[in-house]
Amino acid sequence: QVTLVESGGGLVQAGGSLRLSCAAVGNIFRIGAMVWYRQAPGNERELVAAVTSDGSTKYADFVKGRFTISRDNAKNTTYLQMSSLKPEDTAVYYCNAEKVVVTTNPYYGSDYWGKGTLVTVSS
Repeated sequence: QVTLVESGGGLVQAGGSLRLSCAAVGNIFRIGAMVWYRQAPGNERELVAAVTSDGSTKYADFVKGRFTISRDNAKNTTYLQMSSLKPEDTAVYYCNAEKVVVTTNPYYGSDYWGKGTLVTVSS
């Protein structure tokens, strides 16, 4: 079994910064992409940023130039550095690990989600 443990959320003033972390814990052999999503009250969940196992990244237009996603494969961890935060960035941020292959079943990959971490940006 695999668990995603997110941390780093909190309250910050507009213009400030936060760094989110997401560690995948378990008997992991390989992880495909690691992705951050967010969901604000009343809104659908939306993709924020993604990073592949070889370090390729993509970002939603609304965070380009402000957020940076990175990854430490040795630690099965992804980070989301958020800067120039705006009140509209307020949301629960979720980590998703795609195509996770575990050592006990190396022939099949599954997707896993974290429980989310709340980011609140005050104006």
